Amino acid sequence: MHFDERKIGDYRVFTGALEGPQGDGYIAALIVRREQGGPAREILRDESLACGHRWPSADAALAYAMSKAQDVIRKQAPLLTC
Repeated sequence: MHFDERKIGDYRVFTGALEGPQGDGYIAALIVRREQGGPAREILRDESLACGHRWPSADAALAYAMSKAQDVIRKQAPLLTC
């Protein structure tokens, strides 16, 4: 198992690359939590991103999971208007 944790603005992101059950690559996993404006709350948890697709390396799975986390955060952030 390979894990990464990052703080992005008001969010904490946990990503993981889990070895496939038959050694056939890595499955990406993700948790996104909002930590500002009250108690921390989970925005998203997906333990088998892309329906369990296998990536050839842990780094590739972690990169995919972080990309998805950034998409989720972008959609959560309020739009700034003039």
